[in-house]
Amino acid sequence: MPITIEATYENGVLRPAQVLPLKEHEKVRVTIEPDICWAERTAGMLKWSGKPELLRRIAEDDEFGILESP
Repeated sequence: MPITIEATYENGVLRPAQVLPLKEHEKVRVTIEPDICWAERTAGMLKWSGKPELLRRIAEDDEFGILESP
């Protein structure tokens, strides 16, 4: 049964953000996927022809957020 968790890499060791439902010394297989921002995860949904840095700034800046709309 696959489990997806968040972890932090510190001093050569992956530290899970929560307790894992594993037995002590249980062998597992680990796949590493670096966490990417939501702008990168949703890239391609918007037909953008500008610079990626500008799109990221717009997507992540509160100034352009939906709550700032009139």
